[in-house]
Amino acid sequence: MKHLPLNRLGPRESEPGVVDFGILLPWISALAGNRLFVKIIHERDQFIQSIQPLAFELQHKTDTNYGDFWWAKVDFHTIHDFQGNSHFGLPGRHVYRFELHNPNAGVLDWIIDPFSREYATGKLSAFTLGYAPYIWSEAEQIWKTPALPDLILYELNLAEFGGSLEGAIDRLDYLADLGVNALSLMPVNNVSLDVDWGYLPLGYFGVDERFGRRDDFQRFVDAAHQHGLAVIIDAVYGHTGLDFPYADLYRRLGYKENPFMGPFAKDYFSDLGVSTDFNRALTRDFFYSVNLHWLNTYHIDGFRYDCVPNYWDGALGVGYANLVFNTHDYVKNSLASLSRFGTPEGSRLIQIAEQLEAPEQILEQSYSNAAWQNASFGAATTCARGAPGAIESLGHRLGALGYIEQTTQNGEVLAKRPLQYIENHDHSRFVCEFGLDQRDGNPLFAEGDRAQWYRLQPYLIAFLAAKGIPLLWQGQEFGENYFLPEAGLGRVLLLRPLRWDYFYDPAGRSLVKLTRSLLSLRKNCAEWRRGSHYFHNDYERYLSRGILLFQRENSDAISLIAVNFTDIEQSVAFMFTRPGNYIEQLHNQDNFVVREGETRWLTIPPNYGRVWRKVDSGHP
Repeated sequence: MKHLPLNRLGPRESEPGVVDFGILLPWISALAGNRLFVKIIHERDQFIQSIQPLAFELQHKTDTNYGDFWWAKVDFHTIHDFQGNSHFGLPGRHVYRFELHNPNAGVLDWIIDPFSREYATGKLSAFTLGYAPYIWSEAEQIWKTPALPDLILYELNLAEFGGSLEGAIDRLDYLADLGVNALSLMPVNNVSLDVDWGYLPLGYFGVDERFGRRDDFQRFVDAAHQHGLAVIIDAVYGHTGLDFPYADLYRRLGYKENPFMGPFAKDYFSDLGVSTDFNRALTRDFFYSVNLHWLNTYHIDGFRYDCVPNYWDGALGVGYANLVFNTHDYVKNSLASLSRFGTPEGSRLIQIAEQLEAPEQILEQSYSNAAWQNASFGAATTCARGAPGAIESLGHRLGALGYIEQTTQNGEVLAKRPLQYIENHDHSRFVCEFGLDQRDGNPLFAEGDRAQWYRLQPYLIAFLAAKGIPLLWQGQEFGENYFLPEAGLGRVLLLRPLRWDYFYDPAGRSLVKLTRSLLSLRKNCAEWRRGSHYFHNDYERYLSRGILLFQRENSDAISLIAVNFTDIEQSVAFMFTRPGNYIEQLHNQDNFVVREGETRWLTIPPNYGRVWRKVDSGHP
């Protein structure tokens, strides 16, 4: 893959008051009678009827790699706008769009710039005249991305979590105190609507204006790193929104083919968006350049790749596997400038695949080092519904059965982990499994019965102690209880802001306390992060009584985790193979000393659990 010449693309202030524009439009040539204009207006004037944007014609060239290239230089020192009290040319943000005059299709207005670094309302791109580059803090410059086995992810939607980047920054103290160390952000790229999950992007090289501006996101990442929190962004590369310029313009021109869009692999968004065609060099190089831009400009720690089936064409294909390999290779060869990823054990770049159809395969056959997988979530759901065999299935899934832990590629050892979760943005809150309040029968406003909050506890204990990378979905730690429809626009076009008042009620206080305790254990118990997992799959003794019991261990310590999914206290017999002093970690109760081979009765409270830990002498 090649890095696009971004120094010639999009708007760039080449010298104070002079802005260069450049855009690649393959198959659209001046020789065919096309003329292209950029229409610019100061953002303070855009809604004033007496002030209209000024238009500047672009010139045509040919790029040796990608074809037709259009460019213009606008010198704001020599241009004056006499329309009333226009702010044109003053320092600050200007919004712009392209307009194509085509001999066959006529005048095609409202074309977004695919290479813009800033955005405005709707189908408008933007640039800031007199933009001052962000100065990163000294603390951020020595930041190190956490090692993959140590990750504890917290997924959030900026619009719902804090309302904006500024609001999210105000909550970073809370997240660090909670015990997570990595934030997985739902898409922050430009979309057309003010309320939107963000999975139909229009622009890729910047932050949507509904969250804030370029330096707002840089300040957010800087602050997150200072709080010990990595930042992972959601990368939506297998499809775009209908108004993405390479989809919109060529459709309006009536072209039968497209230099960027087209069928490739699977297409799960054909009803709402358009597929990207990774057979095209421009498409491959575009998204590779997007990755590099976010790594270098915004200092992010990695990517969560959405809907990988849309561009997965195999381990040796030109799509997804090619992109994650080249991104990994770039980082490995750029550790002097991307020092946050450099460690003796290798690069710490985080690349997470959402490949729900074959998560085991994606870890084996690509440079992805983590993967979403719904098998554990599905097992937990059937367990909550009381399905036969569900606890056994859950026990296997919590041990990451079928997943490799590492691979060796070109002499480099790469760690691999699946994600473990019971909640994420795609599903209703888990408490909904225990009852719903329908609220006038409208499913859009249904909520889980929060009085059943205590039934979440054994699942929290089990998942946060599981093998793999744990993921919490915003507000899960204090019992947020929104219901999410399985289909329809009501899923993505409805704002569900976190109800922070839940943090203070009895349910919220109890769940937060438990979550903090578990995350502290995960942080301080190496066997939880890197140790082996053994599931005690005994139907008569444990599973038939609603008990899930497993252990995490390494050479220095062992943790025995027992959870009770029933409404009654259970006592079960367990034979210990490692002698010593076992300390209960959640409440420091029921501590005991055992001999090797001794059988002891363990008491597990209803809808709760116990964690006993034994540390060998001389180890923490």
